Amino acid sequence: MLDIEPLPAYFSADDARAVGALQLHEKKLGNIEREVEQLFGDVDAGFAAADLVREQTFHYAEVAHGQIELNAAVASYEPEPGRLTTHSVTQVPYYLHLTLAQCLGMDSAQIRVVKPFVGGGFGHRVEPLNFEMVTAALARAAGDTVKTELSREDGFLTHRGRPETDIRLKLGMKRNGEITAVDCEITQRGGAYGGYGLVTILYAGALLHALYRVAAVKYRGHRVYTNTPPCGAMRGHGAVDARHAFESLLDAMAVELGLDPIAARRANLITPPWRTLNDLQVNSYGIPDCLDWVEQASGWKTRHGKLARGRGLGLACSHYVSGSAKPVHWSGEPHAVINLKLDFDGSVTVLTGASDIGQGSSTLLAQVVAEVLMLPMARIRVIATDSALTPKDNGSYSSRVSFMVGNAALRAAQELLRVLVAAAATRLQVGVERIEWLGERCRVAGTDQGLDFADVVNAALVDSGTLIVKGTWSTPPETQGGKFRGAAVGSTAGFSYAAQVVEVAVDETTGVVRVERVWVAHDCGFAINPLAVEGQVQGAVWMGMGQALSEETQYHEGLPLRPNMLDYRIPTIAESPPIDVKLIESHDPLGPFGAKEASEGALHGFPPALCNAIFDAIGIRLTELPATPDRVLEAIHAARRAERLRARRSATPEPVAERG
Repeated sequence: MLDIEPLPAYFSADDARAVGALQLHEKKLGNIEREVEQLFGDVDAGFAAADLVREQTFHYAEVAHGQIELNAAVASYEPEPGRLTTHSVTQVPYYLHLTLAQCLGMDSAQIRVVKPFVGGGFGHRVEPLNFEMVTAALARAAGDTVKTELSREDGFLTHRGRPETDIRLKLGMKRNGEITAVDCEITQRGGAYGGYGLVTILYAGALLHALYRVAAVKYRGHRVYTNTPPCGAMRGHGAVDARHAFESLLDAMAVELGLDPIAARRANLITPPWRTLNDLQVNSYGIPDCLDWVEQASGWKTRHGKLARGRGLGLACSHYVSGSAKPVHWSGEPHAVINLKLDFDGSVTVLTGASDIGQGSSTLLAQVVAEVLMLPMARIRVIATDSALTPKDNGSYSSRVSFMVGNAALRAAQELLRVLVAAAATRLQVGVERIEWLGERCRVAGTDQGLDFADVVNAALVDSGTLIVKGTWSTPPETQGGKFRGAAVGSTAGFSYAAQVVEVAVDETTGVVRVERVWVAHDCGFAINPLAVEGQVQGAVWMGMGQALSEETQYHEGLPLRPNMLDYRIPTIAESPPIDVKLIESHDPLGPFGAKEASEGALHGFPPALCNAIFDAIGIRLTELPATPDRVLEAIHAARRAERLRARRSATPEPVAERG
C-alpha cells in the first residue's frame, strides 16, 4: 500500500505568498512567478506637487473567455515516412508547430499544422494547450487518426482566462485635473502554471502609460502561483483591471475637485508624436475627437449629474496596442510575411499564416490586396494557416494581424503591381512610367492603346510561369521601446484609443444594474472594413459588460463552482443595450492605409464607465467587480449604515469640560 501524504493547497495569492508556504514549483521562491518593479520619474515630488492625493484598493474576480467554439483537434500520423498532420482550433499555429516538435521529439519538417476557419478564442488558445499534445501523441501511438473534443467544463479547467487581481492605486492631481504622479501595485493569482503570466503582469504596468500624459509612475507587480487553473491572455490582455482602477479613481478625484470628468481627462491629453516615460512611442492619438463625440452624442453636458436618482452616466477612456513592437524571434525574421501567387487563371491567391478567428483578418487581407491592384474581390482568394502551404505567422494575439500582416499584404500587392506594370510596359513597348493602371485594364497614358488584365497576366508569365511575390513587415526600431527589463511588453507600432459613456439604471431595492445605452468612439486609425470594425468595437464593449456585471469563476477548495454556461453568467441579448459606435480615423503613419487596432481597446473602458455611471446614479463607488446585485446591495447598505452613523455623531452634543 502506498503512503499518500496530503500537501497543503493554496487557493489565493495571499495564502501562496504567506510565510512558510510550500513551493508549488521548484526554484520559484515565495510562489512568485514574476515580480516587476519599475520607476519612471520622481514620484515623491509628483505627490508633493499635487493639490489632491488619493489612494484606493480594488478587487477583480477571475473571468473566462467563454468562446462559443469548444476546443478540438484532429491528428493524423503516417508511420511511413513518419509524418504528423494536426488540425486544431489554435490561435497560434506556428507556436503549436514548434511545441509539437518539442514534445514529441520530432523534426519540425515532419509536422504539418492546419488551422481551419473556426472562430472565437479571445486569448484562450493563444498558447499551445495540452489536448493538442495528447491528440498528436495518441495519433502517433495508433499510427492513424485521432480526434479529441473537449467539453465546456474541460474548457473552464484548461482556462487561461483573466486572473483574479488585487490593485492598490495612488494618484496625485492638481486642481485643474493634471495628473502629477501614479503609484500602482498589482497582484495577480496566476494559477498552477505559467502560461502567459509573464506578459500579463508586465502589460498591467506598461499600459499605465500612453493613454494620458503622466509626470511620474511607480509600478510593482506580482504574479503568484496557486492551486487553481492557469490564467493567461484574454481580450484586452493584462490592462483591463488596471484601467478600471485608474479611470475609477481619476473620476472620483475629479468630482472631489469639482471638475467635470471629461475636463479632467482633457487636462492630461497627449500631443503626438509623443514618447512616454517608459519609452512607448505614440504617433497618432484620437482621444480628443473621441471625447468630443461621446460628450455630444450622450448629451453629457445636460444629463450628467442631472438625471433622476437611480439613473446615471459614466465616462472612461482606454487604449491598446496594435501588436508587440519587439521581435518575438531574435533571428532577424520579419514580424509578418505574405506571399501572393498569380497564375494562368488570372486569380490572385493570398497565402498567409495569419489565423482568422472571427475577427475578419482574411477578408481584410483580401481587401488590402484588391485595393492596391484595383481588382474586384472576386479575383482574390485567401488560403490561410496551413504550414505546408503558407508562410509562417506568429498568430492572432495582441491585435497584431491587421497592423502587421496588413502591412505585409500591402507591400506584397505593391510588388505584384510593379511586376504587372513592367510586363504591360514590355508588351506595349513603352516605359513603365507611361502605364496607367486601371485594374481590369491598363493603358498607355493619353492614348487608347492598352491591355486587358488577362493579357497583362499572360505577359507577366512569359519565361517565369507562375508568379509568386513576397511582402514582409517588421516594426521600426523607434517603436520597439526602451532598454529596461520588461520593456518588450507594451511597445507597439500604433496605439488605438477609445472613449465611452455608459448610461445605467440601478434598482436600489434589488441591487440590479441595467445598462440602458452605450456610446463609444474608437480611434482605429483608418477603417479598412468599417462594418467589421464596428462589430468588433461592439463585441469589445459587450465583453467588458460581462466582466463588469456578472462574470466570475469561483472555486471551493480548488473545485470549480461555475464550469458551465448556465452558472457562469455571460450576458444574453436580454441584457444587451444599444451600442452606438463612432469610428474616429486618426490615420496612423505606420499602419496599412493608416489603420490600427479595433478589437480590444474599447473593452477596457466599459467596466470603469459602468461604475462611474453607478456613482452618478446612486452616489456609491464600487471597488470590486463584477457588480452583481449582492455586491451592489452590500455597498448600498454599507453606505446607509455609514450615513446613519455620521448623523448620530453630528446629533450628539460635544461634552462640556468642567471648570476647576
